[in-house]
Amino acid sequence: MNQVKTINWGIVGAGHIAQRFAQGIAHVREARIARVWSRRAQSVDGFVARFGGQPCARFDDVLASDIDAVYIATLNDSHAEYACAALSAGKHVLCEKPATLNLRQLEGVLDTARASQRLFMEAMKPPFFPLYRKLREHLRTAPIGPVGLVRAGCSVANVPADHPSFSLAEGGGALLDIGIYEMFLAVDWLGAPLDVQTFGRLGPTGVDTFASVHSRHEGGYAQLFCGLDTDGKGDALLAGPLGHVAIHEKWWNPVRATISYVDGRLVELHEPFEGGGLNYETEHFCELIREGALESPVMTHAKSRQMISMTDAARASLGLRFPGE
Repeated sequence: MNQVKTINWGIVGAGHIAQRFAQGIAHVREARIARVWSRRAQSVDGFVARFGGQPCARFDDVLASDIDAVYIATLNDSHAEYACAALSAGKHVLCEKPATLNLRQLEGVLDTARASQRLFMEAMKPPFFPLYRKLREHLRTAPIGPVGLVRAGCSVANVPADHPSFSLAEGGGALLDIGIYEMFLAVDWLGAPLDVQTFGRLGPTGVDTFASVHSRHEGGYAQLFCGLDTDGKGDALLAGPLGHVAIHEKWWNPVRATISYVDGRLVELHEPFEGGGLNYETEHFCELIREGALESPVMTHAKSRQMISMTDAARASLGLRFPGE
């Protein structure tokens, strides 16, 4: 029997999302944490004590090691910089959403990945969850027809005032921290955006605290909302001519969906997940490395382009620009 290559990971950032990644990697076959670095050095020792790996004093030390891949779990403003550095050093990169602040930065990252012949993927978790995959499979055999409407939204009212989501300098705001998930849902079912209209508001720190986005796509229309100052439900709707799907709260960590057909049929899907959920995208990424792939067929570079172009358009409507743009 052929031996499966172990994928050695370097983790950049040691905050909440990095910890979720580390919890999940225990559920991924032949994958291990090898190196850990964070700008907040005091957080690394506790992370390593809990999840393993070797602490690094510098980001360059991570890149100089014999790791295979880098997981970037830092704040939004630094994603492009770290991704380009890691790719240029010959490492594959799985980067937390949003992959970059804007389309210009994303094109720079993808150019670097192409030049380095390394795999790059935005860590957009929903399509890898068991429920989402089960839903796709079910709709292939019992379709609701072409999906023509996607409706999704989530708004969180109790975000602490000192949270990075409120930081303009660090690329915060509802659109990039929450809305990017909904942009994914729209492009995944409806295709490329053709027109984006946005209403919303900016908060005292200059980031968007609420946005309502209406978009026209190749396959239909999307109604999306996201916010940091309003409490709003986190479910989603996919509608076609033969029925509709309700992906129940929290749809981005999907467990349950109800499919209602116009002929009266009702189908309930229930697919629990393990390991916190990030393990599924990590497993996929590791398999792509073993196959020598340079792009995911599920979370494609085109989808990342389409998603960030939607947030670019939405931010432009609200007059939101990040430092350096």
